[in-house]
Amino acid sequence: MSAWKRLRVWGRKRRYVIRQNPRQHRAYRIAVGVLGTIVLAGGVVAIPYPGPGWLIVFVGLGILASEFHWAHRVLVFARGRYDAWTDWIARQHWSVQGGVWMGTAAIVLVTLWLLGVIAMVAGWVNVHADWLASPIL
Repeated sequence: MSAWKRLRVWGRKRRYVIRQNPRQHRAYRIAVGVLGTIVLAGGVVAIPYPGPGWLIVFVGLGILASEFHWAHRVLVFARGRYDAWTDWIARQHWSVQGGVWMGTAAIVLVTLWLLGVIAMVAGWVNVHADWLASPIL
């Protein structure tokens, strides 16, 4: 038996034991809910940035789906929508694909500006322009 399969069997047995004790089961569900929500929120924040934003979202939903049926339904729905979106984008003309990339880049730049990152980096190279400063900081 492979190590992965042994780990899955061990996890199922452990969850069965936890579910037999109401206090442990409640504590386990709360811990899964908190961890899954934190991972999911981090993924949502990371979506417009380069990197695995959607992967983090799906991992967070997967964590929640291990204990909550509603999260499983959301995970299946979100994966279907994500696959449909990527298929649609792949079929589009290069100008539409470029527009999506430009929109994503604009979102990233605006959020970096609002967070003060652009002004901070400009300060590293002795560029001090008032318009680079964040209006919210």
